[in-house]
Amino acid sequence: MQNAEYSCEYGSMKFYALCGFGGVLSCGITHTAVVPLDLVKCRMQVDPQKYKGIFNGFSVTLKEDGVRGLAKGWAPTFIGYSMQGLCKFGFYEVFKVLYSNMLGEENTYLWRTSLYLAASASAEFFADIALAPMEAAKVRIQTQPGYANTLRDAAPKMYKEEGLNAFYKGVAPLWMRQIPYTMMKFACFERTVEALYKFVVPKPRSECTKGEQLVVTFVAGYIAGVFCAIVSHPADSVVSVLNKEKGSTATQVLQRLGFKGVWKGLFARIIMIGTLTALQWFIYDSVKVYFRLPRPPPPEMPESLKKKLGLTD
Repeated sequence: MQNAEYSCEYGSMKFYALCGFGGVLSCGITHTAVVPLDLVKCRMQVDPQKYKGIFNGFSVTLKEDGVRGLAKGWAPTFIGYSMQGLCKFGFYEVFKVLYSNMLGEENTYLWRTSLYLAASASAEFFADIALAPMEAAKVRIQTQPGYANTLRDAAPKMYKEEGLNAFYKGVAPLWMRQIPYTMMKFACFERTVEALYKFVVPKPRSECTKGEQLVVTFVAGYIAGVFCAIVSHPADSVVSVLNKEKGSTATQVLQRLGFKGVWKGLFARIIMIGTLTALQWFIYDSVKVYFRLPRPPPPEMPESLKKKLGLTD
């Protein structure tokens, strides 16, 4: 069923490979671009006495480390999030097709939100295993003064001190933070796109230009990002503190931070994650457009289901 307008079939190996490549670009580029903001956010969470707010955090960092200090941790960020993006977007497409085939056409439509949630959770499970080692190195480089300035220094040192455990001890808290975040990111995005075409955009998607479609992608991405930030922020605060302190558990950190403590830095994160998610979806969709990958339109009720529900003659 391969049309001339598409470069490959939906669900083929080439399709998944290019989706994975789109994920590498979308996560790798965006996360590396916001390293300075991420660095200040992590420092605020780990040492709120010294880094009092987002602007204060920037000025303290600039005073102490200069402009180059703001880029600390860019290498593990780029490598880690590229790997994570590959797994996140690539496996999301794989699991979406897999679960959809298990459910059948009608149930896929009826249970589509659950399908998005299940597929994204499954993909993120693997994506975090790919991300964990680099995330651990990044937090060390950014928040422990004098520990290491580059990935080349940090990785061997961490291995010598704690063995492989140093790289994977953060994987469970990472799942706690990233899996709800990703479920929100994908399900919210898919349903927002559907709603925008249904209620906001004055014409069906098939009549929109590629550019117009990408604007819808960007808007839906931003809306999804705001929800993502809120859902995952408490766990994010815990992860930042955990990686810095040897030997404390997530429960202990939670008790110590308290309800107010876990919401510290939320506004900065909403701005950061909103923009980030919007850009990620935008880049991902642009890659799909560029390589002429099949992009199925927003889901519509299958004919067979319409008949069952008496919606057609």
